[in-house]
Amino acid sequence: MLFDYVSLAGGLVVLIIAGDVLVRGSVGIAQRLGIPNLVIGLTIVAFGTSAPELVISLKAALEGAGGISIGNVVGSNIANVLLVLGLPALIAATPCGENGATRNAVFMVAVTMVFIALCFFTPIGLPAGLVLLALLGVFLTASTMTARKHRKEQKAIAAAAAGAAVADAQPDASDVLEDVEDVPDSIWIALAYVLLGLVGLPLGAHFTITGATSIATAWGVSEAVIGLTVIALGTSLPELATTVMAAIRQHGAVAIGNVIGSNIFNLLAIIGITAVVVPIDVPAEVLNFDVWVMLACALLLTAFAGFRICLNKLSGLAMTVAYCLYLAAVYFLGHVS
Repeated sequence: MLFDYVSLAGGLVVLIIAGDVLVRGSVGIAQRLGIPNLVIGLTIVAFGTSAPELVISLKAALEGAGGISIGNVVGSNIANVLLVLGLPALIAATPCGENGATRNAVFMVAVTMVFIALCFFTPIGLPAGLVLLALLGVFLTASTMTARKHRKEQKAIAAAAAGAAVADAQPDASDVLEDVEDVPDSIWIALAYVLLGLVGLPLGAHFTITGATSIATAWGVSEAVIGLTVIALGTSLPELATTVMAAIRQHGAVAIGNVIGSNIFNLLAIIGITAVVVPIDVPAEVLNFDVWVMLACALLLTAFAGFRICLNKLSGLAMTVAYCLYLAAVYFLGHVS
């Protein structure tokens, strides 16, 4: 039992360090290549922080535990909105009004609705998996086009201005980045930071989940509840660690982009890849309750982005409390069913 607590604590430490390194490296890449921080958060950071969900969901589905596979993704998406954005807001204000956030949040809502529709045709098999992967291709293509457009605009500004006027003509996050310490000066060092972060996050999540699951089992919690809570929360810890560091370092675009991108990757890449490999059964309790909470969270995040709301301590507290209430509901429903 002592090893489980050590595993849990050690995993959390690795997650915090890896999250910090990933944010610094990703912002460094965005600064050096002229890519918007939102795009970096939506792609590199989001994919890296979603790696634990992919490993766990695929393994669970192969072992015939479709409930854990679906519960892990659905529970993680709920935690990403309420907890991953809520807790950092208690530390530092987190702006949600980054350019492009609303468009991507709307896409996230659309993807969530498609996923819910597919759940009604359980099990989610090869055709559904291919549909989800096709939507992932659309998302990645759109993100790439956005990055290219941004770089062209920067080149046009640089050509039209000279010297210091160039910096004044770029009203995006790169202005803020120049004043931030510890952002790698070299693109190669930034890439090394990203690589270390992408390796460290799944590793930290592994030890955290192993310890937390063993502790939860020892406390007599059912496997269904563990899938929607402990495992889902554990696999959301990379997003939480990354977003906390992004908020502390005042990189709001990385924070909001990380959450939106992670939720999109969870549904399209993780469920898509898993469904292509093996059909996934959707438990009735998840379909009746949890997927609708996930949709409500997606709509909430879209409202934050659309109205350009800056999350403060009060809203962060409300979201964190809402997540605790969700955990209580899952625990109660899991024991009555």
